[in-house]
Amino acid sequence: MENQKLNIITLKQALTIAFENSVQMETEKISFDESLSRILAVDVFSDVDMPPFNKSAMDGYACRKEDLLNELTVLETIPAGSSPTLPITKNCCSKIMTGAEVPEGANTVFMIEQSEETATGKIQFTGSKTPSNICSVGEDLKKGSLVLTKGTQIKPQHIAMLAAVGCVHPEVYKQPGVGIISTGSELIEPQEKLSRSKIRNSNGHQIIAQMNSIGLNAKYYGIVKDDANETLNQILLSTKENDLTLISGGVSVGDFDFVPWAIQKAGFKILFKRLSIKPGQHTTFAVKEVNKKEKIYIIGLPGNPVSSFIQFKLFVKPFLYKLQNSELKQTIIPVQIAHDFKRKKTNRTEYLPVILNSENKVELVKYNGSAHIHAYLNAFGFITVNIGISEIKKGELVYVRPL
Repeated sequence: MENQKLNIITLKQALTIAFENSVQMETEKISFDESLSRILAVDVFSDVDMPPFNKSAMDGYACRKEDLLNELTVLETIPAGSSPTLPITKNCCSKIMTGAEVPEGANTVFMIEQSEETATGKIQFTGSKTPSNICSVGEDLKKGSLVLTKGTQIKPQHIAMLAAVGCVHPEVYKQPGVGIISTGSELIEPQEKLSRSKIRNSNGHQIIAQMNSIGLNAKYYGIVKDDANETLNQILLSTKENDLTLISGGVSVGDFDFVPWAIQKAGFKILFKRLSIKPGQHTTFAVKEVNKKEKIYIIGLPGNPVSSFIQFKLFVKPFLYKLQNSELKQTIIPVQIAHDFKRKKTNRTEYLPVILNSENKVELVKYNGSAHIHAYLNAFGFITVNIGISEIKKGELVYVRPL
């Protein structure tokens, strides 16, 4: 079987290669109520001033400031959602509810709690300070203002804004179809009876969960045994039905690692297959041009659970955002390390799980390598130890990516 020779590259180089070889998804218009987690394809502008009229911020009485010391005649009651019918004139007021339009001529609203009815049935202001309590037209947002930018991933607060500006069918990028394949003759599904020499498939299911966590669905193609033709057939099926196929396991150089061969046999060009990182060294990226406007992709992830887990966050997730013409904004927090750290080999960037202690400093979690997914159960996040760094002194800043 062909063994394509490719150089080891950094994660940054890998992302650059993947981004440069990506084609963004087409767009579609959908209901704003169904747009959670979707990526906006256009800027959104407000079609109204907010508020659209001078609005009362309180239940109270709308009047002229110059009349506050006088007894006031009540002209009408203005509930929210109703328009005032009478302007405010000298020594007059209108009873008004929160959110209602302030009548013409009024420049203040005093609270009901700061009023009393006189013996003649009029209203007297009893407060000590001149109130305002009017939200001016457009003070929150002017008509025509940019409210959401292209590339924004829609969250609940964005849906509120879409509703407020009447954008009921936002234009968003179509979501990439993603297929997931787990490889390995040693794997069984979690619900199956465990027997000697077998392990339960965790990778496929954690990848599905990570997909769901960013608002994407995936089609699971199950476990493929370490067989060249079976691997090829499943890759052909998934790549026919999806924009991106994620494969866990089988991407190294062992006798039963058939994924690189099958990828090339399926007509894909492998652009890289080894990264100078730990865990996640054996990560493969391949592309196939369907036509001038469409490409399909394969990402091969290592079979060890931590490698697969971390590489989804570091590589797969940013690539999925790129396909939707958006940049993933990853949170990185500088925190002091609570103890010294040393390592012997410095030729790879290393990612290590940490917890946050009671002093808000990070401590490394006991970690036995890329198969030790248990180390991440209670981890706060993971730190990056760059190439060439052999030690970190207690109290130095490290940079944590929260999980």
